[in-house]
Amino acid sequence: MTYILAIDQGTTSTRAIVFDADMVPVATAQQEFQQYFPNSGWVEHDPNDLWTTTLTTCRDALATAKISASDLAGIGITNQRETTVIWDKVTGAPVYNAIVWQDRRTAEICAQLRDAGHEPMITDRTGLLLDPYFSATKVKWILDTNKGIRAKAEAGELLFGTVDSFLIWHLTNGAAHVTDATNAARTMLYDIKQGAWSQEICDLLNIPMALLPEVKDCAADFGIAAADHFGAEVPILGVAGDQQAATLGQACFEPGMMKSTYGTGCFALLNTGNTPVTSQNRLLTTIAYQLDGVPTYALEGSIFIAGAVVQWLRDGLGVIASASDTQALAERADPSQDVVVVPAFTGLGAPYWNAQCRGAVYGLTRNTGPAEMSKAALQSVGYQTRDLLEAMHADWTNAAQGGVLRVDGGMSASDWSMQFLADILGAPVDRPTVLETTALGVAWLAGMRAGLYPSQQEFAKTWKLEQRFEPTVSAQERDEKYSRWKRAVAATISV
Repeated sequence: MTYILAIDQGTTSTRAIVFDADMVPVATAQQEFQQYFPNSGWVEHDPNDLWTTTLTTCRDALATAKISASDLAGIGITNQRETTVIWDKVTGAPVYNAIVWQDRRTAEICAQLRDAGHEPMITDRTGLLLDPYFSATKVKWILDTNKGIRAKAEAGELLFGTVDSFLIWHLTNGAAHVTDATNAARTMLYDIKQGAWSQEICDLLNIPMALLPEVKDCAADFGIAAADHFGAEVPILGVAGDQQAATLGQACFEPGMMKSTYGTGCFALLNTGNTPVTSQNRLLTTIAYQLDGVPTYALEGSIFIAGAVVQWLRDGLGVIASASDTQALAERADPSQDVVVVPAFTGLGAPYWNAQCRGAVYGLTRNTGPAEMSKAALQSVGYQTRDLLEAMHADWTNAAQGGVLRVDGGMSASDWSMQFLADILGAPVDRPTVLETTALGVAWLAGMRAGLYPSQQEFAKTWKLEQRFEPTVSAQERDEKYSRWKRAVAATISV
């Protein structure tokens, strides 16, 4: 048993990656699934799609690697966080579509709770802000929208989970209803200081605690994937939400280390060690990882739209044929045009947390075309990242200004984007040799638990730099560009 199977269940696709005994990926399978947008600001998935694409990609990856399930030492699972599923505890059938983390339908619920003065208590317990982003108000909405669903929940007939819990329940044929501390910490129902579900918040939202899964360390025994799925029983040994998994894959184990992942959204995490840091700048206090019962905390900034802005150029505007076109277009954009895209398609995340505002484009001229739009779209990701890091530095003085930022995710493969990121931050940006750090992080968790992979300290030594991007513009130019962005955001929020 010298291989690890990593399941990476994301927002737009599911992937399975087989890692060998040296933590090298040897086979990958990926499958996209449909996105549902039933109303403005609503985003849903069919939970059955998440399960079937997981099964299919795992089987395909094993076949590509030419190995069987009996060759696996364990399974690691990483997942889109906050996405909410409620299912029947006997049949496994979802009672409603999965409500995705991007969904904004519960903005009014959050506003009512905020107006009633509940946000300070919720933030104190969970480290989170009252926002539709998190799972808690999604659960409340599902229960409140259908009396039959609430009755079943109160009778103990239903289960709630983030996507990891839903997949584990199905992989174990209903034997395990569990999650890990990082996913629990994103529900807005989990007390990150006490390490337990909050009875107070559940009572406030009228959520039966019988719905909730058992919470475990990131490296733990989560259950056994049944033999009928892959041909042999396989232990599930590692679980972490996607951004925490990337933090592990980037070996950001020391306080002060930062990583930023560029996928559908962008998520920056700053390791703050064993003490939770309360943000004064509307960042999130969360659990970076938990090992041997001890949580390591982080400050996190979440950007809702990063790679999705490129998808918008392709699918919404039709100005590019594929995502890879954006770099070449950005390189030949008219330098005299200062177009700014504020991609608030589903509101703005940290540090603004404005669920109501929507996207805007500024500085259009008669000559603005696909090249200028592509450049502005890519730049919007760099600007939003600076927003996050400025807030982090203000919150925690131990975070060195100008410190190295480790990057990963699909957009980090773009040299142009990463160079602009270094320029606008005024700090080095390090891209590792392995960009799939999310899958690597949970593969390491599972492999370490199985005794196949090294300890935390030895794993950190395996991190390798592929390219460092150093700032190349003056402080004056950097600040002028960033000031233009800040004015555009202010104008967008004020509309």
